[in-house]
Amino acid sequence: MNTSVSSQTPRIRIFDTTLRDGEQSPGCSMTPPQKLVMARALAELGVDIIETGFPASSQSDREAMALIGRELRTPTLAVLSRCLAADIETSARALEAAANPRLHVFLSTSPLHREHKLRMSREQVLESVRKHVSLARQYVDDVEFSAEDATRTEEDFLAEVASVAIAAGATTINLPDTVGFTTPEEIRGMFSRIIASVPGADRVVFSAHCHNDLGLAVANSLAAVEGGARQVECTINGIGERAGNCALEEIAMALKVRNAFYELDTAINTPRIVATSQLLQRLVGMPVQRNKAIVGGNAFAHESGIHQHGMLRHRGTYEIMRPEDVGWESSQMVLGRHSGRAAVEQRLRALGYVLDEAELNIAFDAFKALCEQQRVVNDADLQAMMQDAPESQGYRLSSMTVSDRGQRASAQVELSDPDGQRVSERAEGDGPVDALFAALSAATGVQLVLDSYQVHSVGIGADARGEANLSVRHGDIEYDGTGTSRDIIEASALAWLDVANRVLRQRQGAPVGAADALA
Repeated sequence: MNTSVSSQTPRIRIFDTTLRDGEQSPGCSMTPPQKLVMARALAELGVDIIETGFPASSQSDREAMALIGRELRTPTLAVLSRCLAADIETSARALEAAANPRLHVFLSTSPLHREHKLRMSREQVLESVRKHVSLARQYVDDVEFSAEDATRTEEDFLAEVASVAIAAGATTINLPDTVGFTTPEEIRGMFSRIIASVPGADRVVFSAHCHNDLGLAVANSLAAVEGGARQVECTINGIGERAGNCALEEIAMALKVRNAFYELDTAINTPRIVATSQLLQRLVGMPVQRNKAIVGGNAFAHESGIHQHGMLRHRGTYEIMRPEDVGWESSQMVLGRHSGRAAVEQRLRALGYVLDEAELNIAFDAFKALCEQQRVVNDADLQAMMQDAPESQGYRLSSMTVSDRGQRASAQVELSDPDGQRVSERAEGDGPVDALFAALSAATGVQLVLDSYQVHSVGIGADARGEANLSVRHGDIEYDGTGTSRDIIEASALAWLDVANRVLRQRQGAPVGAADALA
């Protein structure tokens, strides 16, 4: 499949909000260095705009924007801001490092939000839009305005809001389906009528931002495109609040596979899709279901005898796209002690890791150390190696001993705490994993309630590793954690620490006011 964008074909801008709206998914928070890793992968993927966060809500988002802005020069970098002067000024300062900055301001417009959230009249909403879009334009030339809960807003008023925002200097008008309420026919008509009736609509880009509460986020985004939207806001794997957002991989491939119907293209480098998806899964510890379109493990699997027979005769019988078009590989490069730096860099890039010179040096040293322990190094080993890379803060496993003697099991763990000090604790439990988690809880001071625990093998043959996946609760928040090791008990400990470190990072720099962010 040709992944290049034809100069003759109209193009849809892909606005990725994985680092902002996606991160609002419970348990999916990322540190600034992790956001930088993800932003590099998004740039390699070819997204047009990366929304990095909500600077007024947390110092962490400001740090992430600074890191990303200093390094990435090609994609437009956006940050979200409420229609408040202080928020806009904070966001503008955060964007100072960006080569192509965008300020994204939003305000609720629906009757429900006006009455119960804002307690503002129509006239007050219009005045706030005019005032704050104008203020944003004083800082940057690229301003996006979002009418939160647009699909439940009176259409005549929505047209007024869009008109005022355009007159005040907005360059993109986003009409979000904030609560995933609309249907394809409704949103197609809404976009078509608004674009036809609003003065100056031809001077701006109209954007769709659809949530998946009814499972219609991608369908509604495609319908909005049919109605005239030329930007789609989405996230990798569809992560986001509640049921999530429009999935980038699905919207991109729908437009690619059905190009003859839509006659629209994107700049997405589709063979990078799977690597980017898997990178996000590792960073936030949230695996996708196996039957997930495009990036799920079963997306290109055929078990039915009739299907297999057809596939053997001609792949097109049951495949509308090739696995390699989105980055699934039929074979895997195996590395070893004689592999060079270039081969390691190429394989890490294929797995979604884009490293600078210093980071590559560290990774290659870790690779060589790994080769001293085992004969070959496969993708699962590399992913585990990168997952074990030290964070600026967090507990790391130094050693552990687990014994199971009939009625009760015991575990002894030694950790390195965020300050580099050794912490050792012992605990008992109903089994080795229960004892292990109790010892880790005592050592870190983090109490987690285990909801589900799964282990499976990754890799091949004698070099296969065990992967542990946890779903836990800390207070009212749910988290997913992943750990990989040749020892499944150690993998379980790493998965537990993956969650515990995320909890501790949120304690130290949790976003405030995030509930007011555009859903």
